[in-house]
Amino acid sequence: MDALPATDARPKIPAAFQGEAVTWVHHWTDRLFSFRCTRSGGFRFTAGQFAMIGLMAENKPLVRAYSMVSAPWEEELEFLSVKVQDGPLTSRLQHIKPGDTVLIGRKATGTLLIENLLPGRTLWLLSTGTGIAPFMSLIREPEVYDRFERVVLAHTVREEKELAYRDLISRELPAHEFLGDEVRSKLLYYPSLTRDPFPTQGRITTLIESGRVFADLGLPPLSPEADRVMLCGSEAMNADVSAMLEARGFAEGSNHEPGSYVVEKAFVTK
Repeated sequence: MDALPATDARPKIPAAFQGEAVTWVHHWTDRLFSFRCTRSGGFRFTAGQFAMIGLMAENKPLVRAYSMVSAPWEEELEFLSVKVQDGPLTSRLQHIKPGDTVLIGRKATGTLLIENLLPGRTLWLLSTGTGIAPFMSLIREPEVYDRFERVVLAHTVREEKELAYRDLISRELPAHEFLGDEVRSKLLYYPSLTRDPFPTQGRITTLIESGRVFADLGLPPLSPEADRVMLCGSEAMNADVSAMLEARGFAEGSNHEPGSYVVEKAFVTK
């Protein structure tokens, strides 16, 4: 009797996605983790963009929008994720390990592009939680330093252990073989906490309204003439800071028309 042909039990990956192998996983806290995966040669993206990523579940793709943490010139892709225990995707994604397969959408998109901003002197990157992800890509993009005299990366979280990539920003990037000079002369890192004791405490909106952030960094208050702003964080932060910027005369930019600030509205919460 002839043997039956072998069957592949693995679910078929839809054409819109590429299956990539997980190479590294790091759990920052019980609510936050990062992972890297392989990167197919045909996947292209611009610093600040996101892609749909996820897992196959019940033979269907279960995906959400995730910004690339990695720089466009890096060989692997890196992502930062929350862990939501009853979240459709992250309840599964938080358990991945090296060798597992993740889905990466073939097309990257997003509004956090420097080409969506008018020329300016200081670029403000304002983030909360995992919203720092696209900015990690941007601060490793040489063109950002070519376009701006100063780059401010503000990251607000609840607890100190949630300051993902703090060592990379503070220690590794300033010593980077190719970016180190630009980082040391132009990048200002401004972490703040809302719960733990810390030198800088409070929401970024409060720190802007009080003038504390400008005093701490030795910079003038935000103005639409000199400053350009990118926002990526909670819906509340995005809305509150957008309103503050609009009141100061800033105009929102998009993929169709550059402005003095841009907002990323695709944010993973599940």
